[in-house]
Amino acid sequence: MKRREFINQTASVGVVLAAGSLTPAWSLAGTAGKLTPPAKGKIPVAFAISEGVTVIDFAGPWEVFQDVHVADRGANHDDQMPFELFTVSDKTEALTGSGGLKLVPDYTFETSPQPKVVVVPAQRGSKALHAWLQKMTASTDVIMSVCTGAFQLGRAGLLSGKEATTHHDFLDNFAKAFPDVTVKRGLRFVEHEQISTAGGLSSGIDLALRVVDRYFGRTVAQATATYMEYQSKGWIV
Repeated sequence: MKRREFINQTASVGVVLAAGSLTPAWSLAGTAGKLTPPAKGKIPVAFAISEGVTVIDFAGPWEVFQDVHVADRGANHDDQMPFELFTVSDKTEALTGSGGLKLVPDYTFETSPQPKVVVVPAQRGSKALHAWLQKMTASTDVIMSVCTGAFQLGRAGLLSGKEATTHHDFLDNFAKAFPDVTVKRGLRFVEHEQISTAGGLSSGIDLALRVVDRYFGRTVAQATATYMEYQSKGWIV
């Protein structure tokens, strides 16, 4: 199945044609500011995945978080790499992502360690995912969606009364599906204190870099982007 078909299915709507691409812009929808990392140990990051998950939506942020290096967090390399990454889903059985990529989740929603950051890519989702996301709002620093992953946050009730964005092909249908959400167009991401939404595909890299910036500052985030040879400045707020 082609990638666009996957995205279409994960949004559960037909494609709406939209001209143009996202500008390197941002929206500080709330008063989101600095996040405080633990003095020692890891920051757990959960990637919620299910059938049809779009690979770049989670692989882009995964690469960002795995590449972060903070020299003053400890004497050894492991201490200096502050994020611990894992996948979580309904079951720990193989599922198929975009392009036919086979994935085996690390944990179920019932067995998952407690994350501080949650990444929700485009995917088919489930009621179990929505219930888990609702539960996570009590204890996470950030819950971020990428692409039509915003539909999953919307179905979980996490976006009610907020500003949000999604892939540009689905903005109109997103607005119809969630009339209590203010849809922002042409932005790489829309940020609130805890809940943030990125536009399509590579926009998730920008939002992940912004999360790194909030935890460790601009210098660390820029060093991560430089290591990745990522030239977009869309993450800079």
